[in-house]
Amino acid sequence: MITLALSKGRIFDDILPLLKTVGIEVLDDPDKSRKLILATNQPDVRVILVRATDVPTYVQHGGADLGVVGKDTLMESGSQGLYQPLDLQIAKCRISVAVREGFDYAAAVRQGSRLTVATKYVAIARDFFASKGVHVDLIKLYGSMELAPLTGLADAIVDLVSTGSTLKANHLVEVERILDISSHLVVNQTALKLKQAPIRRIIDAFGQAVTAASPA
Repeated sequence: MITLALSKGRIFDDILPLLKTVGIEVLDDPDKSRKLILATNQPDVRVILVRATDVPTYVQHGGADLGVVGKDTLMESGSQGLYQPLDLQIAKCRISVAVREGFDYAAAVRQGSRLTVATKYVAIARDFFASKGVHVDLIKLYGSMELAPLTGLADAIVDLVSTGSTLKANHLVEVERILDISSHLVVNQTALKLKQAPIRRIIDAFGQAVTAASPA
């Protein structure tokens, strides 16, 4: 049995067409079912649903053979012990710095002001601002990041941005792009040795599908 760890939401939705191209179809709709283990049309392949931040942990410790996870999660939580054969080029977005409208971010950075930054990406934010020589106090939040500058909790946020519509709706502006994000395939290294043939087939099929979908 090959177990693939996925998270509900955009990654799950974006991976379905890619799975289909490699001959794997998930038989249950996670939005209509409470199941956490989903069967596929392949009797030897199943999908487990876990939180996005838990995907690397399940794969690393053998709860799953493979997983699909955003680059942001890999960078923030670490990816020790994981084989990362492919950037699947799905669920694309970016991690950016945003501030409330009217806040002079450029001047604050130029003057060496100490910024207070709210984010759930503490490691990424710390490394980014350190590379710029900007002193920051980091506040870890898990949701509603846009509230932090509006309530005076923080001068800026570091968060995922897709279309930017949420920022705009909350009167925030994107001032710096830190890095582009997409989802990667990760593989348990022991599973790759013990189940080499079936896992290699999946990796190769994904690779061909990604190449075919990429613009020439």
